Amino acid sequence: MSTVGVISLGCSKNQVDTERMLGILTAAGHEITNLPAEADVLIVNTCGFIESAKQESINAILEMAQYKQGGKCARLVVTGCLSERYRDELKNAMPEIDILLGVREYETLPRMLGGKSDAPRCGPASARVLTTPRYSAYLRIADGCNNRCTYCAIPLIRGNLVSEPLEDLVDEAMRLAGNGVTELTLIAQDTSGYGMDRYGKPMLGELLNQLEQIESLRWLRVLYTYPDTVTPELIDRFRAGGKIVPYLDMPLQHTEDEMLRMMHRRGDQAHIKRVLDYVAKTAPEFMLRTTLMVGFPGETDAHFTAMLRFIKDYPFDRVGAFAFSTEDGTAAASLPDQVPDEVKQERLAQLMAAQQPISRVRNERRVGQVVDVLIEGTQDGRSYGRSYAEAPDVDGKIYLERAGNLPAGAYVPARLIRAEAYDMIGEPVL
Repeated sequence: MSTVGVISLGCSKNQVDTERMLGILTAAGHEITNLPAEADVLIVNTCGFIESAKQESINAILEMAQYKQGGKCARLVVTGCLSERYRDELKNAMPEIDILLGVREYETLPRMLGGKSDAPRCGPASARVLTTPRYSAYLRIADGCNNRCTYCAIPLIRGNLVSEPLEDLVDEAMRLAGNGVTELTLIAQDTSGYGMDRYGKPMLGELLNQLEQIESLRWLRVLYTYPDTVTPELIDRFRAGGKIVPYLDMPLQHTEDEMLRMMHRRGDQAHIKRVLDYVAKTAPEFMLRTTLMVGFPGETDAHFTAMLRFIKDYPFDRVGAFAFSTEDGTAAASLPDQVPDEVKQERLAQLMAAQQPISRVRNERRVGQVVDVLIEGTQDGRSYGRSYAEAPDVDGKIYLERAGNLPAGAYVPARLIRAEAYDMIGEPVL
């Protein structure tokens, strides 16, 4: 059997694929290493979402290919979104690659690498080797997407929305909890659309009902809810759950109706305002996160200025932002009025500069609160971690004064004593 090293790129949804791939390989008798120089086989699980992610994937492939010359590596395997979309191009341009697999072919790896046999379908029933800390894991509840946003290549790569069977997800969550996971983060391209394809109606609420019954789970978090399916009823459902953290991740992409129509985003600014007004009135403890895009074709200075004004009038605690990237095969790639790259980058910098003081003010509201902090590690003599208000990988941290070497995975009550732009400072409550 081989010693295998895996490099995982891209989003948390791709990370779940990597963990299932590791589970399949381990079950087939292969050993896993974190050191590329010790690997007989190197696998790069690629991202192909936007141009910068494609370039990162290509750079990683070239870097790992060097180990075929100066290391033990005998075979280089490329999997994931980039190889799904550009298989022929990669095969012709990069002869260093020995095996190319798309996003539906991971179970063929054991046969390709000389293992026992093909594995079962990669899904909730697959064994997983977590690449997250032992106490936290992602639960991918669906793959693909039925939304046809004009800028997005995901449906071209992953296909239509395919929701996993509810009972399979509950079983997977129970296995993860049985192995020590206490924080579960639900992800998909469109989590609030979960179940529409399989059950004919949204089933996120019912899934949460059943996950809340798993005794050892402490926090359930939902990311990537599509704005037009976020309703007062969904907010109320999040609030009613004792384990569902009060955290709303609602990627808007833009705030102006003309831009939303050109992006083919369902819903409008009026609906977004209704949701945010409802949260402000009934659930002020909610943390609000969104993602915004700048430089979409046709975006004028007026559109951009209006978006800056919107996030000041309807503030989010967290804002992620990126510049529009022309993706092969998408409708937006051929739209007129493409925005110059330098304008995109200038707007991106302006947007993040505008959000920074908003984030600080939102954090300052939290000073004095006592929250449970999930400890992740120690840095410069201070333990650090996250509360319900910080999602893994994308948000800031809480640093605890006079508290070093608290055990990772512990939940420690702490009083928040100082706010920074993205992080909080606290102290344990003894």
